[in-house]
Amino acid sequence: MNNKDITVVVAMSGGVDSSVAAALLQKEGYNLIGITMKTWGFDDFPEKDSGCCSLEAIYNARSVCNMLNIPHYTFDFTERFNDTVIKNFLEEYMLGNTPNPCVLCNKVIKWGALLEKTEFLGAQFVATGHYAKMNFENGRYFISNAKDSNKDQTYALWQVSQYALERTKFPLGEYTKPEIRKIAAELGLKSAETPDSQEICFVPNNDYRELLEVRIPDLKEKLNNGDIVYKGKKIGEHKGYPYYTIGQRKGLNIALGKPVYVSKIDAENNIVVVDDEDGLYNTEFIAKEINLMKYEKLDKPIKAKVKIRYKDAGSPAIIEQIDDSHIKVIFDEPKKSITPGQSAVFYDGSDVIGGGIIQKL
Repeated sequence: MNNKDITVVVAMSGGVDSSVAAALLQKEGYNLIGITMKTWGFDDFPEKDSGCCSLEAIYNARSVCNMLNIPHYTFDFTERFNDTVIKNFLEEYMLGNTPNPCVLCNKVIKWGALLEKTEFLGAQFVATGHYAKMNFENGRYFISNAKDSNKDQTYALWQVSQYALERTKFPLGEYTKPEIRKIAAELGLKSAETPDSQEICFVPNNDYRELLEVRIPDLKEKLNNGDIVYKGKKIGEHKGYPYYTIGQRKGLNIALGKPVYVSKIDAENNIVVVDDEDGLYNTEFIAKEINLMKYEKLDKPIKAKVKIRYKDAGSPAIIEQIDDSHIKVIFDEPKKSITPGQSAVFYDGSDVIGGGIIQKL
């Protein structure tokens, strides 16, 4: 099939990456439809009107589509986003976990709601401005690290299904960010020098505590003054366990004459456990809700590089699938601050084997 006979829906945020993704696909001859997704209405924080869901972002995306002479639509996914991504975000913190909402958003919004619209519009593919490479081998679709290791986004994409990957294009995988900005400048895009967003789109000032307090008004009253415990003894009181995360040192308001760190959050008993730095290290954990990409199933334990947070370089480990939903991870060396609720992503070299959600240790 010739590219001119293939229609691709491009997720357009108004930023430089999605704009150049569309331009690159147009250069390859594809028919394009630009879609901007409204996922967050700022009802909780009316003063915040910036980022991927702002009017400015929508206007920027439409402007790029007009320049490329392709149709542009805006779809409102706020109800679905609220009922899945934000609901999960709040529930995880109330369980004492630290969630990664971008991973879930990719699964249920970009490769859920958006993919449904793609098929409704008669398009064959969806494309985004993510930095990742697509591969197909032995009947399986999987992603690999992007050329630009500083911008690689494979960690946040591990939940995307085989069905969705088959219908996906990642035009930026073979480019570095400076190369993308140069292309944008050559095209005359005003987003060429726009700084990258560093915050969660629905969290004001990158402070999730504000969202918790707005959505759960009596949170402070219910959970304030719980115990902070060190070596089995109460040494202070906390402000509410959802305000803490594994590895945290600052803001504990306790004086032991040495630094201590949050090592465990006991939501059931409203307790925050702290320990010395060496108490943050563990060698193994179980990942739940797994999704495998490169292999359909792991028939035996294998060596892998495992990342436990977005900026983690990854560490060597043995991974073993223990049932359809769980993988056991044993690191070669103790790993610091393994955090329940975060994603664990498994790599075979630069290829994503799959991933899961870190369970309570």
